[in-house]
Amino acid sequence: MSARHWGAAEAMNLLQANVSVDATPLPVLGTRDIDPRMVEAWCAWLDKLATDAEAALAAAIAYRELEPADRDRWLSALAHDAERLSVPRIALYAPLLSVESEGKRRQRIIDAIGPVDPSTAPTRPTRALRGVQRDRVRVATIVAPLYLDFVQVLACGYDSSGIRWVKHDPIVDASKAPRAGDALGDVVLENADLDPVVDELALAIVQDARERREVPEALRVFADLFAPASSA
Repeated sequence: MSARHWGAAEAMNLLQANVSVDATPLPVLGTRDIDPRMVEAWCAWLDKLATDAEAALAAAIAYRELEPADRDRWLSALAHDAERLSVPRIALYAPLLSVESEGKRRQRIIDAIGPVDPSTAPTRPTRALRGVQRDRVRVATIVAPLYLDFVQVLACGYDSSGIRWVKHDPIVDASKAPRAGDALGDVVLENADLDPVVDELALAIVQDARERREVPEALRVFADLFAPASSA
């Protein structure tokens, strides 16, 4: 496979730029003064994350809204309670990974997931759809597998001036993800090859950077898409 457009590498660097992290020390975790019923309710909710798309989405949205220090506390709480849960680790952490863009915290999540059980690994490839709005703004939708039957969906409007709008659904049941023939606003989506779509998005991201416009958070989550493709 040929290497992607030069813009993809530059876009990847922009997307992986570090986000400031709150360095406030965390309190020591423990069970003292914690109501056992709260712990039981927390664990019962976590148990739903492997089968309930709404619960997984709620986890992703709640985590996304947290300040950096509170995200770290969430991860520490998961590390403390993961062994008592019956769900695979990927079900606990993948919703968080789908909305986390800070490099060190992403690596912490990946390390916590550990080796992926083949039975939980996604079997579908990442795919793209594309269309053009009436105002000639291009629309691209990327459907990326997460784990089990869950995917995440990124939709962008863009043109030669840069990214016009972004929408990110971090957890979606694969059966409800966009498909060819679906409408997004006034656009009917068609199947498209992934690499050209990524190249076009990369150029739009680079153009935004040249105009000193901030890269949308949702695109940072998809930074791995912009890694140079292997020539093998």
